[in-house]
Amino acid sequence: MVLGFSIALIIFSLLLMLLVLMHKGKGGGLSDMFGGGMQSSVGGSSVAERNLDRITIVIGLLWFACIIVLGILMKSNG
Repeated sequence: MVLGFSIALIIFSLLLMLLVLMHKGKGGGLSDMFGGGMQSSVGGSSVAERNLDRITIVIGLLWFACIIVLGILMKSNG
């Protein structure tokens, strides 16, 4: 069980790093390389940016949950 959550934590960590790097910052980011550099003239963020925000939040919550579960499992095993 601990091994499964450890593997999930590694996967979520890598996904989280990738998603954070894809966000557009003040000076751009990796999202510019993948076509995210298109600015919307209407104002606000685009649909793709909002979806990227939502996906990042969900992956972040799953990452946090894995850490909590791993902590509980290791405390009960030790």
